[in-house]
Amino acid sequence: MSWTAEAPALRGLDPDTLRRLDRLTPAQASKGAVLFRPGDAVKGYVVVLEGRVGVYLVGPTGREILLYDVAPGESCIQSTLGLLGEEKYSAEAVVEADARVVLLPRVLFLELIDSAPGFRRIVFGALAQRLQNVMHILENVAFLKIEARLARYLLDHADGSGAVAATQAELARGIGSAREVISRRLDAMARQGLIRNERGRIEVTDPAGLRRLSEGM
Repeated sequence: MSWTAEAPALRGLDPDTLRRLDRLTPAQASKGAVLFRPGDAVKGYVVVLEGRVGVYLVGPTGREILLYDVAPGESCIQSTLGLLGEEKYSAEAVVEADARVVLLPRVLFLELIDSAPGFRRIVFGALAQRLQNVMHILENVAFLKIEARLARYLLDHADGSGAVAATQAELARGIGSAREVISRRLDAMARQGLIRNERGRIEVTDPAGLRRLSEGM
């Protein structure tokens, strides 16, 4: 099966564009691998077929903020911005779960942007959606207290049983804080009966209370 059939957003492209894309070969990337770092040159347009890639903004002290995750079928807007603006990467991409990715070389990407309207719409649509998400993250970091941001993150990432599988370091990256701060806030939430805090796992025990906290109430 062609790899483009695994990316739903690409299925409506014209046959010629699909043939050109299917000449590319997907590559494997193991968990923990760094796909790019700040200052690296952008080599192409990245599409994730399997696994998950986290894109982080890294500060001078090493503190990280998760800008967005790239899930199967999605692309990385850091690559898009670099290709269109001829800029180097300003963030770091880390493979969070064993992944299979496709890299569209710069030349092919720019040719398709110029010649394939369907491909161009997909690229700019994904770019617009990601930028909206990043703006939402920046708004939260700038205007919400740590407690509210953490409560929102736990509510958004809880599975069907109300549990969040994440370490304190992962939570810190997810909301743009420090692990030590997260540890104290989780302890406080546990004392209030909002969560049950276990190693690598947080169980939401009072969703309504956590939601009030997320709204600053």
